[in-house]
Amino acid sequence: MSFSDAVRREICTYITDKDKRFACLYGMLLFSRILTPQHICFQSKNETSAETFGILFGKVFHHKLSCRESVGKNGGKLYIYDISEAELAEAVIEKYRISEKTRQINYDIISTGSLGVFAAGVFLACGSVIDPEKEYHLEFAVPEQKLAEEFISLLSDIGVAARSAVRRGQTIVYIKGSEGIEDTLTFIGAQQCTLELMNVKIYKDVRNKANRIANCDSANIDKVVSAAMKQIEDISLIANNRGLDDLPDELKEIARLRIENPTMSLQEIGESLSEPLSRSGVNHRFKRIAAIAQEIRMAGEKVEGR
Repeated sequence: MSFSDAVRREICTYITDKDKRFACLYGMLLFSRILTPQHICFQSKNETSAETFGILFGKVFHHKLSCRESVGKNGGKLYIYDISEAELAEAVIEKYRISEKTRQINYDIISTGSLGVFAAGVFLACGSVIDPEKEYHLEFAVPEQKLAEEFISLLSDIGVAARSAVRRGQTIVYIKGSEGIEDTLTFIGAQQCTLELMNVKIYKDVRNKANRIANCDSANIDKVVSAAMKQIEDISLIANNRGLDDLPDELKEIARLRIENPTMSLQEIGESLSEPLSRSGVNHRFKRIAAIAQEIRMAGEKVEGR
């Protein structure tokens, strides 16, 4: 079951009383494909949404509708309810006070406590949400631009920032970001799905943090190895040209430790000295060794330049 299907199933479980059925069906009708006094067409690719529309319509209008199945453009099933009986279509338009000129949300016919159920109907009609494991994205394919603007305003009233775009001639109202999606799912009654999304987000945050730490550790290891190789190169140059015995005792000891332990960190080398030394102290001694090696290189360059 997809995450969108889980949301649909959850919100359908609590549409149980008269006011909720009325508000939810209003959302489904207002955002349906065709809505005129002569013809109403509700269609969905989702069986749960289609079944819910038929049940709610029967409860509100005491009329059983027939659902027909068709094949969509992508080859999937399409569930369609056509209301072409003039008397029935007019009854729907009249009961929900739907304007013949333009679709708009009539807040006067929805009780304040049922606004979330109305939005649930909108989701059932034209909403979808991507699996949060992949991406945070919730959208509604709205039939008219004006209606999209009104729905964005409704979402804004609950603190959700939604935007609109046109995709293949279709107006899309979309929400990005986990918090906005969480608030919207909670508003439409999908609290369990909200909790699931939050759990996914926590898991992803922890995983990302672990990856960052691992990457940081890897970078630090690379840095340590690179520094150790440079130190060994300097020590080998001194050994081949002057011999390590030419070094002061404190540098000789640290040089031999590095040659014998190429993977040791500065702190570990410091702790292994006959007289333990801090990390910065060890680093200072390696800088002295590097300076001596550089002197040898410079002398070699002068010789080569003669």
